[in-house]
Amino acid sequence: MYLRKKRRPVAEINVVPYIDVMLVLLIIFMATAPLITHGVKVDLPKMSESDLVETKEAPPIIASIDAEGRYYLSVGTDPEAPMDAVEVAAVIKLKLQQNPETPVLIKGSGRVSYQEVLLLMDFLKNAGVPSVGLMTKSFEE
Repeated sequence: MYLRKKRRPVAEINVVPYIDVMLVLLIIFMATAPLITHGVKVDLPKMSESDLVETKEAPPIIASIDAEGRYYLSVGTDPEAPMDAVEVAAVIKLKLQQNPETPVLIKGSGRVSYQEVLLLMDFLKNAGVPSVGLMTKSFEE
């Protein structure tokens, strides 16, 4: 009589294929994550009145851009006269040397391109403006 040993079931799991699958998924998610946010369509909200800019001593300097891309400044000799971006930056730099706590706001037309607003922000940054606020239209208007 031939005695056969009874085999015990093996309770091991080979985890190497699971690790391979996990690493492949990690690479796929890392490659596709930056691409997901580029195609998002956003409707920007209107804001109700807020007290984000507190004017302590000096009123804020308001740099405006009209629909044709002309720049205007609320301070200076003639606030109604259009200026170029270099003049706007020079006047704001002079005003900030006199009072560095003066807030600077950008008031852009709704029809002006986003690129024009960014160019003005870049000029203001180069003029030494530490932070820039953007003006919005309230719901009541």
